[in-house]
Amino acid sequence: AGGVFAGPIAAHANPVDTKPVAAAVQSAPKPQGDQSHITLNDEQTANVKAIIAATKKAGLDERAAVIAIATSLQESKLDNLGHLGDRNDHDSQGLFQQRPSSGWGTVEQITDPEYATMAFLKGLKQVDGWQDMPLTDAAQTVQVSAYPDAYAQWEQQATDLVNQHWNS
Repeated sequence: AGGVFAGPIAAHANPVDTKPVAAAVQSAPKPQGDQSHITLNDEQTANVKAIIAATKKAGLDERAAVIAIATSLQESKLDNLGHLGDRNDHDSQGLFQQRPSSGWGTVEQITDPEYATMAFLKGLKQVDGWQDMPLTDAAQTVQVSAYPDAYAQWEQQATDLVNQHWNS
């Protein structure tokens, strides 16, 4: 998942001044297609909380957190993956399967949940209209996955997780 908005482009992004909106998740579009769900362990739940904390730190709302969590569910099942040897997709690592060779950061950076989330959100903020587009389109524009529609299946679980942990 190299991402169009990684590296040099993302480094020159203009910050967007957005304020959290409490109703963002409730007014979000209805999830597309069949939905998947996994049971989370303590580490995965901690990663959900780290993604939410980074989203708040970035000044973004619940919708951004839903997109980030759904993306991480698809990319890593919310596991902070290191190098997987022969099973690795190029040099992709971390929650978002970001690639050092594509400018996302060093291995140490992209396997840090806060850094990885902030890098993802930096790319997301560059997508015009991300707040109102289908989740899978917003995620795919940042991630540039070989499976562009795969993010949609995680929207309901991501929404539920944000609703559960946003204020905790």
